Amino acid sequence: MAKKTEFATKVGLVAATVGSAIGLGNVWRFPAETQENGGAAFLILYVACVFLLGVPVMLGEFVLGRGGRGDSVSVYKRLSPGSGWWIVGALGIIASYLITIFYMVVAGWTLEYLVQSLNGTLYAPTAPEALHTHFSGVMERSIGGWWEPTTATAMVILLNIFILIRGVQKGIEKLSNILMPLLFLILIGLFIVAMTLPGAGEGLEFFLKPDFSKITPEVVVNALGQTFFSLSLGMGILVTYASYYPIGTNLPRTSITVALLSLLVALLMGGLIFPAVMTFGLQEEGLQGATLIFMTLPEVFSQMHLPWLWSALFFLLLLVAAITSTVSLAEVSIAFLVDRFGMGRRNAVLTALLPMLALSPVCALSMGPLSGITLLDMNIFELLDTFATNILLPVVSIGTCLYVGWFGPKRLLHSQLSNRGTLHSPLTGTITFILRWIAPILIAAILLVN
Repeated sequence: MAKKTEFATKVGLVAATVGSAIGLGNVWRFPAETQENGGAAFLILYVACVFLLGVPVMLGEFVLGRGGRGDSVSVYKRLSPGSGWWIVGALGIIASYLITIFYMVVAGWTLEYLVQSLNGTLYAPTAPEALHTHFSGVMERSIGGWWEPTTATAMVILLNIFILIRGVQKGIEKLSNILMPLLFLILIGLFIVAMTLPGAGEGLEFFLKPDFSKITPEVVVNALGQTFFSLSLGMGILVTYASYYPIGTNLPRTSITVALLSLLVALLMGGLIFPAVMTFGLQEEGLQGATLIFMTLPEVFSQMHLPWLWSALFFLLLLVAAITSTVSLAEVSIAFLVDRFGMGRRNAVLTALLPMLALSPVCALSMGPLSGITLLDMNIFELLDTFATNILLPVVSIGTCLYVGWFGPKRLLHSQLSNRGTLHSPLTGTITFILRWIAPILIAAILLVN
């Protein structure tokens, strides 16, 4: 058996894992969830969920990946030969592939807006009272057109192919070592600018001053859902990446580092967005998904000095987050093809991603010219998003928790958390209890609510 590919450095390992977790969940979804669920009260619940539930489930995926040393299916087949647990891993691969398709589309939209910010077309001279109409029209053309979204999506897919063909160390790890510091530099810079805006105090008060009367069972469930989405749990990513971890990697320390950095990005995004929209009175226009990113924030930037610069920096930030996400999501399927079918790296990448050159543009067009094609009252983009994130991710996460907590090899969790007895691991019992009892019940609540 060939030696398993590993990350070359501890910094690269952390950067790649953080890059897989820091994506559209933090930038796209977190501000909308925070606004809809009571601001600071939701934030406190989210932080608690990250450390009390997210980290233990993350450790469960790390244990599976490094213990099984394979893709999301192979780990179950190696650890429990002859059992049917591999189906959990297969569902994770399906979920990651579906999510990759619509992430490619969103990354394409982001690339369009980055180019329009740099060439000046996003900020054509417009009267202040017509700004909302202007950006609505830009969004309709960019997202709802024929050629723009399909071309941009194809370019993002080709970029992913180029990166992934280069492999784990020269592709994924090298990319992460460059893009993760860049992401934090841009985000911190934009955060500092937001803190100078007149509405910074009001925005921060909404974001950081809790009103505990806002907490309801639904808000708790939404915080749990955001935790799983923002940490990329249930997608097979962390299992796959952990299979590339050297045996000496400290899994508990890595999980805490990833959780803290992911949380830092979410906090900086909130500290950027809420002061900005409060300053210019746009908080009622909606912070939901595409509206926030492609209408509200460009309108904010248009009222600042050098709008093209701030806009370009923001969409570069979003593109970096999207690319690290698409690369890590695609790697789940690629690892499966390499491990289970013995494919060479290049053939596995092309087999996984070339079909997306057809699938992703169709998904993109479903937001515009093909929007009339619906199933269950949802277009293709919405259907992929809903099925993958609301159904498959909770199911895979429950399966992971039950397997690691109850049905996997008895010493698997302790052996991996303690690096085969070389590290002190005092929380193994607590992690086991959470994976056996707490996590499955709470994740099932997410599934039922969705």
